[in-house]
Amino acid sequence: MADAPARFKDLCLDALDHQALADWWCAALGYVRRDSLENPSDDEPRPTDWPVPIADPSGAGPLMWIVPVPEPKVRKNRMHFDVIGATDALLATGATMIRAQDADIEWDVLADPEGNEFCVFTPED
Repeated sequence: MADAPARFKDLCLDALDHQALADWWCAALGYVRRDSLENPSDDEPRPTDWPVPIADPSGAGPLMWIVPVPEPKVRKNRMHFDVIGATDALLATGATMIRAQDADIEWDVLADPEGNEFCVFTPED
């Protein structure tokens, strides 16, 4: 099998308030700002207008960059995240229900505080 011309690196998510959205996704996924992993005692903070890298502290999940943009989200995402989790807990943190599980789909469709859709699957026992 020949080498593929590309390989997956990171996920990037645009945001009007990238600092707040980075904090939201950290809380939702159990991620941390990557800078806190690399330089926990660094007195020189990252400039606040730079993209915010967030990471799974276990190293299992992909690195995400929350990138500042000047415009709000307007249309449905062409790509979205699938997560395994608790819909009610995510709603309590500020997510919005877009479509609840029903006879046609076995997952809930939620949106983060900036309207980015993601699907929530119930954890398997």
